Amino acid sequence: MKNFSFANRIQNIGKMKTQEFDLVVIGGGINGAGVARDASARGMKVALIEARDFASGTSSKSSKLIHGGIRYLENLEFKLVFEALNERTKLFEMAPHLVHPLRFMIPLYQESRVGIAKMGMGMWLYDALALFQAPEMHERCSAKESMARMPALREKNLLGSYIYSDAYMDDDRLVIETLRAANENGAVCANYVNATGAEFGTDGKITGVVCQDTISKEKFTIKGRHVISSVGPWTDEVGHTLFKDWKKILRPTKGVHLTLPKHRLPLSSAVVMGAEQSDRIVFGIPRHEMIIIGTTDTDYKESPENVTTTPEDVKYLLEITDHYFPGAKVTSHDIIASYAGVRPLVNDGSSTEGKTSREHTIIDDPRGVTFVAGGKYTTYRLMCQQTVEHALKSFTMEDRAKFARPDTTKPLNEYTSVDAFQQALALTYSWSRELGRPADDITQLAERYGKEAEVIVSRYSEDYTYWQLEAAQAIDSTMCLHLRDFFARRTHLFLADRNHGVKHIDEIAQVFQEKMGWSDSRLHDEKHMLTEYMAHEIDWKKHFPNN
Repeated sequence: MKNFSFANRIQNIGKMKTQEFDLVVIGGGINGAGVARDASARGMKVALIEARDFASGTSSKSSKLIHGGIRYLENLEFKLVFEALNERTKLFEMAPHLVHPLRFMIPLYQESRVGIAKMGMGMWLYDALALFQAPEMHERCSAKESMARMPALREKNLLGSYIYSDAYMDDDRLVIETLRAANENGAVCANYVNATGAEFGTDGKITGVVCQDTISKEKFTIKGRHVISSVGPWTDEVGHTLFKDWKKILRPTKGVHLTLPKHRLPLSSAVVMGAEQSDRIVFGIPRHEMIIIGTTDTDYKESPENVTTTPEDVKYLLEITDHYFPGAKVTSHDIIASYAGVRPLVNDGSSTEGKTSREHTIIDDPRGVTFVAGGKYTTYRLMCQQTVEHALKSFTMEDRAKFARPDTTKPLNEYTSVDAFQQALALTYSWSRELGRPADDITQLAERYGKEAEVIVSRYSEDYTYWQLEAAQAIDSTMCLHLRDFFARRTHLFLADRNHGVKHIDEIAQVFQEKMGWSDSRLHDEKHMLTEYMAHEIDWKKHFPNN
C-alpha cells in the first residue's frame, strides 16, 4: 500500500496549493473518509482536509457498534433499520479485522415498557429486515435460562430475555483504514488543516476553500469544482463559515461512555439496558480489551469543542448499571476512562432527543456545496455513496458518465479480505518463529491488521517493543502527528489500560522523536499535551470520593 505518513501530509498540502480538484471534502471523520474513498474510486480528483486529527470528533466517540438499531423499530424507522442491517452484512466482508459479530441480550422485567410478546415480534422483524443473514438468529430465553447465561444479572422480577446478533467495531481505526483506501485511489488528504472561508466566481459559485495549516499557520486556497461538507456536529459552524445566510439544521445531542476492566462486569454477551420509563437505551459491551457502558442522549447546545463528561453523566450510567447488575457493585472507582461526543442529529421537530430520527440529510446548495449530516455510523458507506451522487448533479452529463458508481463493498485493503484475515490468524505462530517475535505480539498485530502484521514486523527494528511497532505503524501509515492522537485513537491505551498507558510513554515517545525529528523541547511539549488531554477527559473523577 502507498504510505500515508506525516511526510505525505507535507507533500499533500503542496499538491493542495498547486492543483485543482473535482471535489474538496471538508471533514475527516467516517463520512468524509467514505466520501473520499467513493469519489476517488470513481476516478475523481479529491482533496480532503480535517481541522483536527482524523476521527477526533464524533467518529471516535460512538458506542463502537455496527448495528441496525433495535430501538428504532419503536419509532417505525423500518427503512433506516433495513439499510443498517444490510450495511452490517457488507461491513463484515469489507473490514473483518475491524467489525466483529457480537451477541446481545435484552433482559425483560415486569416493569419493562416493552413486554415479552411485543419484543418477540420486534426480534422477528429485526431478523427479517436483515434478510435472515445475521450471524445467528435470535433466541428467546426464560428467566432461568437468562440467569444461566448471565449470572450477574438482576434476578428480581425477571421475565426472560431475547438474544440477537449485531457487531462491535473499532470506530476510529475504520476511519483511518477508509482514508488509507482513498489514499490508495489517489485522494490527497491532510489532517490539522482548517477551512476558514471560501472563494466564489463571478457566477456566485464556489471555486475554492480557504484553509489554514494549523501546524505551520500557513494560509492557502484549495481550488475545486465542488465542495462536500461532512463535518458532523460542526455542520452549522462550517455552513456559516462558507455562507453568511446559512440557517441552522442540527439538533445536537451529547453521548457519554464509560470504560471498565473486563473483570469488573462479567458479561457473557452485550446487554441492552433501558431506563425502564425512558426511550433511552444503555449498552454494556464486552470487548477483548475492556467493557464499554453507554450512552447518554441529551440535547447539547454548546460548541462540540467543549463537550465533556460530567459527574451527572457518570452517576446516570452507574445507576443504570447498578439497576441491572446490583451484585457487581460497580462504582466510580472502577471506571478506567470516559469519552464524550456530540451526535449531529438533524432537527426534525421531535419532542425529545430520543425520538429525533437518525436518518441522514443531504442538502445541495446551488452555490456548489453539498452538506451531509445526521445518519448512523453503520450506514456510512451507503450515505457517502448517496452524497457523492448528489454532488455529481452539479457536474456535466459527460462527467457523470465518466464518474460512474464504483463497487465500494470490496475489502478496504489487500491484507484484510475475509480469507486474508483468517489466513493471518492461522499463521501467527509460524510468523512468530520466522520473525523471532513473541507469539502474543504477532497474534495481537494479526487481529488488528490482518496479513499486514507480517509487513509491520518485517519493516521495523527487531529491537522495537510491541508498542513501538504500533507507534511506527501509526506514524508511517496513519498520518499520526501527536502522542495524544496515538494514545487516544490509534490505540486503546487511554481507554482500556488502568494507567492509560503511562508506563509505555517513554518507549513510544522515542519512536516519535526519532521518526519525526522532534527536539527534546518538542518532546516535552508533546508529553505535556498528552497528560493535559488525559486530565481533561477524566476531570469528573475529582467530584467523586476515593478517586
